Amino acid sequence: MRKPTPRPAKPGHGGQGQLRIIGGEWRSRRFAFPDGPGLRPTPDRVRETLFNWLAFHVEGARVLDPFAGSGALYLEALSRGAAEGLALDLNPDSVAALRGTLGVLRCDRGQLLQVDALRYLDTQSPSPFDLVFLDPPFNQGLLQPVCELLEQRGWLAPRAWVYTESENAPSTLGLPGNWRLHREKKTGQVYYALWQREAGNSANA
Repeated sequence: MRKPTPRPAKPGHGGQGQLRIIGGEWRSRRFAFPDGPGLRPTPDRVRETLFNWLAFHVEGARVLDPFAGSGALYLEALSRGAAEGLALDLNPDSVAALRGTLGVLRCDRGQLLQVDALRYLDTQSPSPFDLVFLDPPFNQGLLQPVCELLEQRGWLAPRAWVYTESENAPSTLGLPGNWRLHREKKTGQVYYALWQREAGNSANA
């Protein structure tokens, strides 16, 4: 009897992934990152689309990434000329890997903290950010509360750009009412959206 062909093993937590920076100063550089619960690096094609949307808004910007994970979006922004950035993540392995990558790149524009994003953002920011990436683990109800904190605690510049990844359509997310949906895209089961903040009434839509 012919033996069935074994299926390839799925990568488990504790494994390694690879990311490639697709534009800017560090274009085509590759780095490893540790696998972890809820980690879902933004695919190359989506990152390319996003940074095309943001073509004139990255250079010189202050960038915040509260759920850094692999660091794909954060590194891409720094590579493309962001003036400075702050990345947060609770996973010590992810933080260590991203800190190592910043060291290899000799980048002193990126600050990285191992903290819980919601607790950290529930403070007053020393100065507002121009660009924020929000790619939290799905199905944990994190997106809406983190957006409310960004708006209420002064983390956003008056015309800040906010990028979101979500399992639900952008129109259903209930984000602050003064965030205007600029672009959206769906790939598989994931919705990608770019919002721009308009200073004014921050009540939920």
